[in-house]
Amino acid sequence: MTTAAVNSRSAPRLPLWSKLVYTAFVAVLVPHYWQAYGPTNFLYFCDIALLLTCVAMWRESAVLASACAVGILLPQCLWMVDFLGTWVGLPITGMTGYMFQDAIPLFARFLSFFHFWLPLVLIWLVVRLGYDRRGLWVWWALGWAAMWVSYLFLPLPPAPASNPGLPVNVNYVFGINDKAPQTWMSPHLFFGAMLVALPLMIWMPTHLVLKRFARSSRG
Repeated sequence: MTTAAVNSRSAPRLPLWSKLVYTAFVAVLVPHYWQAYGPTNFLYFCDIALLLTCVAMWRESAVLASACAVGILLPQCLWMVDFLGTWVGLPITGMTGYMFQDAIPLFARFLSFFHFWLPLVLIWLVVRLGYDRRGLWVWWALGWAAMWVSYLFLPLPPAPASNPGLPVNVNYVFGINDKAPQTWMSPHLFFGAMLVALPLMIWMPTHLVLKRFARSSRG
């Protein structure tokens, strides 16, 4: 192997400033979310991806960045579209309506805005580091683990009036509504359907698109 090849492989592929800025944001968000919502909030897919991306950036790990991209690109792009639609008065799903509620502190909404820019960061990371196909299996394991913990140990919706910020129905394991659990099928059947639906409808399609259009990290 030539000296140039060795140097190109050992040289940082991500600028130091990007790692420092991202880490500073995470260092502010984590204690705030821990105090405001509790540690179970970090079982949400988006929060798992936020923390794992920090590790991916410092390690310049294509497999970790790819795993996060597989897991959240599609749903977070929907968040982005709904935010822009709500901003101009044309909400798509209503999921980002809270971002425009003056009753919620501006600082809290600023932190939550990571849902908008994190997909862009992940696309940038996949471009810089390449896409590692093992990311699908890494996220599949993480996603299922988070879903099982959410289903077995976390509360059903709604959040109690005494603690409205308590995470409930984490990762939608009890239904698609945070106001009440779904009632149109057995809870176990719904959870089983979610275990199958998320890989087939979100993770696998994202994997196939990235595999088709992104440069392979092993290439």
